[in-house]
Amino acid sequence: MAGRLIYLIGPSGSGKDSLLDAAREPLAERGCRIARRVITRSAEAVGEAAQSVSVEQFATLRAQGAFAMSWQANGLCYGIPRRVDDWLAAGEDVLVNGSRAYLPQARERYPDLQVILLTVDQAVLRERLLARGRESLPQIEARLARNAEFTASLLAADDPSLSLLDNSGALRQSLEALFKLIGK
Repeated sequence: MAGRLIYLIGPSGSGKDSLLDAAREPLAERGCRIARRVITRSAEAVGEAAQSVSVEQFATLRAQGAFAMSWQANGLCYGIPRRVDDWLAAGEDVLVNGSRAYLPQARERYPDLQVILLTVDQAVLRERLLARGRESLPQIEARLARNAEFTASLLAADDPSLSLLDNSGALRQSLEALFKLIGK
């Protein structure tokens, strides 16, 4: 039996990295792997535990077929290693930190994927983005508007493979809700 691809998406600042870090060990114990992304940013950059590569290295890896999925967003390149296909073929469930914009392509490649949209109250998200200090207030407001538009369009599609996971509160609550959503 093939495993299931669980595609976690959400806006920047929603807490995907924190949730994945907290879930990594408990999910491994429950038979679900979390794929480590390859990203074109420095190894010193704050964020998820990803493999950092140069733009040139990323292009080489992509040309060599090293990625099951890859996309560009926010001036960076992201790749999900091809080994996820081996894990799925072996019957293992795999959780990936996906891209909202890449979702149509992911669905095409993995028609049975389970989509989890990590949501956060807009006021909480604004506070988190401000606390990071990476963007100006107008940039944050534009990001919040794009997020609201994307979420509304995704919900309007009435996709049965989509689950919502609110990460506005305590991480422990979100972690337990994640386990319930994916049946782990």
